[in-house]
Order: sequence, then structure tokens, then C-alpha cells
Amino acid sequence: MKAIAFIKKEPMLALSLLAAAIGFIITPPSLELIGGIDWRTLGTLLMMLTVLEGFKKENVLYPVVRLGSKLGRMTSLTLFLVFGVFFSSMFVTNDVSLLIFVPLTITLFRAAGKEKYILPVISMENIAAIRGSLLMPFGSPQNLFLYGKAEASLGRFMLHMSPLCVMSAVLLVAFIFFLYRKDPRESAAPEEDNGKGGENWRLTPRRGAYLALFAVVLTVIVTRTSLWPYALAIVLIGAAIADIKLFLRVDYVLLVTFLCFFLFSSSIANNPAVAAFLQKSVAGREYWWSIGLSQIISNVPATIVLYPFSENFAGLIYGADTAGLCSLIGSLASVINYRIYVREYPENGGKFIKTFTLVRKV
Repeated sequence: MKAIAFIKKEPMLALSLLAAAIGFIITPPSLELIGGIDWRTLGTLLMMLTVLEGFKKENVLYPVVRLGSKLGRMTSLTLFLVFGVFFSSMFVTNDVSLLIFVPLTITLFRAAGKEKYILPVISMENIAAIRGSLLMPFGSPQNLFLYGKAEASLGRFMLHMSPLCVMSAVLLVAFIFFLYRKDPRESAAPEEDNGKGGENWRLTPRRGAYLALFAVVLTVIVTRTSLWPYALAIVLIGAAIADIKLFLRVDYVLLVTFLCFFLFSSSIANNPAVAAFLQKSVAGREYWWSIGLSQIISNVPATIVLYPFSENFAGLIYGADTAGLCSLIGSLASVINYRIYVREYPENGGKFIKTFTLVRKV
């Protein structure tokens, strides 16, 4: 009974733990296996999660909440948020754009008393992150990986990916107006201030520290610096000085989920028998393989696993970017979105999956 309760409470973690266990059967633990883990992604995720917890605790985003409320209508506010994700994901990766905008969306909609719209809007943000990020080589980890391997020019890469990107933008606009079809002029004005910073908000030393640490995280993401371990140390030490209790609030479940998926992908890549099978099976079927494998280990690990056995990079990258819209597990960005939401509404995990599935099918 406890196992069933755990699976219901943390389905993504349970799935990732199962994947890691299977991975250890496929390839016994070794230093080579550990070395195949994407530690940069995990370190960046830890930095961002820590800083965003500081943002929430100190109500750092309140000025943005006030700014968003001045847009007046729910259609304008939703367009601002969804396309904020869409365009920012091109430059800071889709997972980071969701880490920034989804908590902001929840805060803004709560302030306006519009919580009924949170699920469909963050589902659209999920799609915006996946589809917006595909235009640029640094929009997602799999794009960056394949861009470096294929040695294509930036212009050629963008030209190749632009049809999907533009079409997705048009569909997102249409869906937003469909969502508010009953009252296109519905107000987004906030309700009474909740007393957590409100009109008396000011830039305190602690808030300033979190903003500075946030700038460090964004710099690491944008520059792709190899010095990220030092940045990680700076962020963790800075957060500890600002508020040591902050580490009790960090979403370690999400970190463990990512770690388990990376362990599974590394075990596949390091197993000779599995590698031989993929060598015979993947070439010529890259698109379908990337979609299918992504539904088991998500698109980033799947891309890393399949690349050595692929001949058609276009098929592989289209499949990896499409996989994120096939199911929740298809993209690590979707896993992040799910975790952010269920931390705020732990009883609505199933409702998130149903809404996400419905929106992506529409």
C-alpha cells in the first residue's frame, strides 16, 4: 500500500527510480557510467531551484506581478507570459524559461483570482517552451548537442527549424483567444494585496542578493562556461549566507528524477550488446526512434544515446523536439513544469496530466 501511495504522490520520481534500477541491470555501476551523467545540467538546475526558492520566500517578483496586472486583460497577460516563455526559451533553454515563467504565472493568476486558468496556461507555456526553443541551437540541450556535432551554420539551422516554430506560434495565439472566448475582455486586475510585500515592497539586501545570484545563473546558462562548478559554489554559498533555511525548501525530488534518467541513458550507452542492437536498428529510422525512446527516458538522454548510431541528424532533431509533445515524460522541461505545479497544488497531479494531454492534442 505504501508503494502505491508513493507512486500516486510522485509518479515521475517512481518512474525514474525504476529506470535507474533497470539501468544498473543493463550496465553495472562504474566510474565510466557515473562520468556519462550530465552534471552541468544537474548543477545548473540546482542553482536555479535554489535561487527561485529565495525569490518565492522574499517575494522578489512582486514588481513584475504589478507590471503584469497593468496589462489589463487576461488575453494580454496570457500572451505576455506564453510568448515570454516562447522567446526566452530560444536563448536560456526551454527548462530554464519554464523555471522562470511558470512560478510567475502562478503568482500573477493567484493575485488576480484567476486560478482556474493556471493549468491550461502553464500547459501552453510548456508547448511554447518546447516549440520556441527548437529555433535556436542553444534553445534546448539536445539542440546544442546535435548542433555541435552536425557542424551546420547558425543560419542553416534556423532556416531548417523555422517552419515548425512559426506554425506553433500561430497555433498558440489561436488557442489563447479560444481559452478566453467567453469574455475576451476579462480583467486581469489583482485582488486585494495579500500583505506579503505589496505596496511597501523595497529592494532589501536579501532580495538584492538573490537577484545577483540569479544573474550568475543566467550568465552560466548563456555563456555555456566550463567554470560552472565555481558558479555553483558561489550560488550555494551566497544562498547559505542569505538564508541557510532556504535549502530545506529546494525541490530535491526533481534533482533526483533527473539524475535517475541520466543514469539510465548512460547505462544504455555503455552496454556493448545494447549498442550493437542500436547500431543495426537506428539508422534510417532516427525520427521514430527518438520519439519512442524519449517516452521512456525523455528527449535529452535519448538524443545522447541515439546520436552515435544515427545518419540522419534532421530526423533525429525533429524527433527529439516533437517527442516533448507526445507525453509528459517526453521532455525534461515538461517534468520540470509538472514538479513546479504539484509543489503548489500537490493534490492536482492527475489533473495536470489530463490538462497537459488535452492541450497538446488540441
